[in-house]
Amino acid sequence: MLLKRFLPCLVAVIVMMTPTFAVAAASVTDVVAALEKGYASLRDLQASFSQRAELASVKKTQTGAGEVFIRKGSGGGAMFRFNYTKPRQEIVSDGKTVWYYLPENRQVMTADAATLFAGGGGVALSYLTGMGEVSRDFTAKLLGEGRDGKGNYLLELVPKKQGQAFQKLHLTVSGRAVDEYLKSGKVSVPFPIVASVVFDQLGNRTSIEFSKVKVNRGVSPSLFTFTVPPGVDVIKNPLGGN
Repeated sequence: MLLKRFLPCLVAVIVMMTPTFAVAAASVTDVVAALEKGYASLRDLQASFSQRAELASVKKTQTGAGEVFIRKGSGGGAMFRFNYTKPRQEIVSDGKTVWYYLPENRQVMTADAATLFAGGGGVALSYLTGMGEVSRDFTAKLLGEGRDGKGNYLLELVPKKQGQAFQKLHLTVSGRAVDEYLKSGKVSVPFPIVASVVFDQLGNRTSIEFSKVKVNRGVSPSLFTFTVPPGVDVIKNPLGGN
């Protein structure tokens, strides 16, 4: 289904430069703890994003770009909005309903958020919006030597729960945030992710990079409602199926 193809977009990242290190200076437990510490203080997020999706079945690459907004709901759920400028489209959720709007086709698909993300996408949604418990939901390990040339940590997360919509996640985690955690036990970056790659069960992979990241600036709840434009067809898809 079209909506499920955009689950990887719910990864939000912040780019930070750190000194170069040859080997990992922190354990995988430390890196995961830094992520969880950061998430605990995350309330909302605004950022520009670029996306690259490699579709294994048709050997085709698709790219996209735009702006994303994420906000924690009062009940612990997530509200989000992806405004794509390339190609033009919108994916919006108030935590209860998901709208997927294609202006060129004059169509909007709607789905119940709880149904859409239950089972196959539930862990992905909670984690990618900064509310999941990484150590509870994933088996984690460091990739390669553990760090890239800029000192950021390379983390692989495999969901513990069977039947997920994705196979694994590769995250590049800010070395600065992890080093801060090692020194003080605190993290001042609510979303300390530099880059992400989502691998699904069909062999597809989606890479996400974000820039101009702003956190906890008070993103308005009004951004997460969608009004169907006149003359646009509404396709209801409550089960999230094809």
